[in-house]
Amino acid sequence: MKIKLINYTPNAEETIASAGKLCYSSVGVDEIDKNLSKEAIQKYINMLNNLGHESPIEHASFTFAAEGISRSLSHQLVRHRLASYSQQSQRYVKINNFEYIIPPSIEENEEAKEVFIKAMQEDQKNYSQITDVLFNKNYNSFIKEGIAEKEARRKAEKLAIEDARYVFPNACETKIVFTMNTRSLMHFFSLRCCNRAQWEIRNMAFEMVKICKKVYPTLFKNAGPNCINGPCPEGKMSCGKLEEIRELYSKF
Repeated sequence: MKIKLINYTPNAEETIASAGKLCYSSVGVDEIDKNLSKEAIQKYINMLNNLGHESPIEHASFTFAAEGISRSLSHQLVRHRLASYSQQSQRYVKINNFEYIIPPSIEENEEAKEVFIKAMQEDQKNYSQITDVLFNKNYNSFIKEGIAEKEARRKAEKLAIEDARYVFPNACETKIVFTMNTRSLMHFFSLRCCNRAQWEIRNMAFEMVKICKKVYPTLFKNAGPNCINGPCPEGKMSCGKLEEIRELYSKF
């Protein structure tokens, strides 16, 4: 898994502090960015965090690129609807040798891993076979219609791979670029950093928290699962590791 922050709002904490200042003072738009020293900015950011006033932090956004993740993860990621996504297409990109993600529980079990890898190899074989069959059918049909050879090949391959992709598993590796504003990002962290989240997206969220804290430590001071800022909200389904998790997130 590789997670990279490829863009973010410059001077985000200053922008957020200006928005917060407008909310809690009588200044006009010409004065909201005046006298905002580093200390004053941190004061406003901390005040907003303590008050739970989240709308000002929506004015900053962060764009990540991810690769080496599974389609299983991306299906969970896009459920966070207040975000923008651009994912590598299996309709337009022919995958001759697809990469796949092996869950740790399978990786550490020799018998399960053998069955898993065999299934992946069969998926690739079936994908290639279906692609060839559909390509030949579509290509011949286009040629009969009088379409030029180059265009016939392009159209035939596109139609073939967009249906052949149905044999790919959730383990299939994908790449995605996504953008979230800070409020959506903090909500994402509160859910996906939790120990009850699925292992892969939890690992992704954890790496993203570390990246964000390095860029804007004050803004993301409270980033992480819900339990680092209060009691565990999971009730009887709690992992029971509250102190361990709080210690982990206090280290960075």
